Amino acid sequence: MIYLPIGMKSETAIAQPGRPREFDPDAALERAMHVFWTKGYEGASLSDLTRAMCINRPSLYAAFGNKEQLFRKVLDRYVDGPLAYFGKALTAPKARDVVEQMFFGAARMASDPRLPAGCLMVQGALACGDAAGSVRKETAGRRATSEVALRRRFQRAKREGDLAKNADAAELARYVMTVLQGMAVQGADGATPDQLRRVAQVALRAWPKR
Repeated sequence: MIYLPIGMKSETAIAQPGRPREFDPDAALERAMHVFWTKGYEGASLSDLTRAMCINRPSLYAAFGNKEQLFRKVLDRYVDGPLAYFGKALTAPKARDVVEQMFFGAARMASDPRLPAGCLMVQGALACGDAAGSVRKETAGRRATSEVALRRRFQRAKREGDLAKNADAAELARYVMTVLQGMAVQGADGATPDQLRRVAQVALRAWPKR
């Protein structure tokens, strides 16, 4: 047995384990949103995500679950963040105001240099194979929910006399959603905010008069 003089430390003493590096889940989720938005669900690899989020895979799984669960959390953040203009527009006093705010909200989002081009709800599910079928269903379901909310808003407009009695609320909601999705695809293909605003102006001309 080897004895050490008092006050002398052994060079072979075991080092105390370091604390795991902390990270900001909110900031990590924001970065993940940008990755999915830019690359789509299948195009975003776990390496892309962990590198952007500045965490390792075990930390990702512990904080957010698997890739699909992370994507669902990202969609929630997207709806409450960049896409918040949609829900706000539904509270506009007149049906045409609702549509105008949605169209120009989409164009305004495209002008924000901090955000990727296009729409995460559309981009995220593009080119998804069979393995990502649940992701396609998730994004399609969320778009359908938005269309239902819009249809109900137009039905209310009919009851209030803001839309003609013979107006088809379902067809109008589908029309608005189609224009919004088209603007998203155009934005992803490089359309400028001014071009998207002009698309919004033309689309609004087709809105039915009372």
